[in-house]
Amino acid sequence: MTDDSIRQPRGPVALGLFALLGLVLFATFVVLGTWQVKRLAWKRDLIARVDARVHAAPVAAPSPGQWPAVTAESAEYRHVSLHGRFLHDRQTLVWTATDFGSGYWVMMPLQQDDGSIVLVNRGFAPADWCGAKRACTLGPEGEVTLTGLLRLSEPSGLLRSNDPARNSWYTRDVAGIAKARGLDRAAPFFVDEDAAPGTLDQGKPSWPQGGLTVIAFPNNHLSYLITWYALALLVLGAGIYVGRDEYRLRKKS
Repeated sequence: MTDDSIRQPRGPVALGLFALLGLVLFATFVVLGTWQVKRLAWKRDLIARVDARVHAAPVAAPSPGQWPAVTAESAEYRHVSLHGRFLHDRQTLVWTATDFGSGYWVMMPLQQDDGSIVLVNRGFAPADWCGAKRACTLGPEGEVTLTGLLRLSEPSGLLRSNDPARNSWYTRDVAGIAKARGLDRAAPFFVDEDAAPGTLDQGKPSWPQGGLTVIAFPNNHLSYLITWYALALLVLGAGIYVGRDEYRLRKKS
């Protein structure tokens, strides 16, 4: 005796619950897929916008009056220029890992002509760059003009938090560094300095090595939207199958 001859058509309550569940799942998957379509368009626009900023000619960094309007959408990765004097005694080393290995970002305050301060990431230096006493050349003296990419402050990490009291830094937290170093009128952003000409000596970098900004935006939205829409189609297919099966059973009975 086959299963079809035993199983009776489902009752209205069971069919109603199946239909409700199917509608909820179908609508949810369609909404999620449509949201990923919008996210895909947004991510592609972001990548194009950042690419244009990075390769554009440098413009003056935002002035103090413009700082409140600086956001990721309006300014991050903008190619900017700065002029001022480095405050060598306020340098901060931020632990990081790059293609050169583990070491530090060398964060140096630059005091501009108007007295405002912008933290400059002069680049990467290995952990043994300065030796045990940190006795290394801190950077150019006097007035300097430099270019780089505008970056937004990085909050303290979840796994390894910044500890200003111990001078241990794991993120480029502009507000935290400015407070720890007593920097007044500090910009709410920092600048990744471009690689300076002549920073490679016979193929070996000199430290700190600038121009190492990693610009990577994961873009998996296309695969996500395909997944959500595929699940919606599976739910629709399952609903059609159940409906045809129920129709066949009722026709036999």
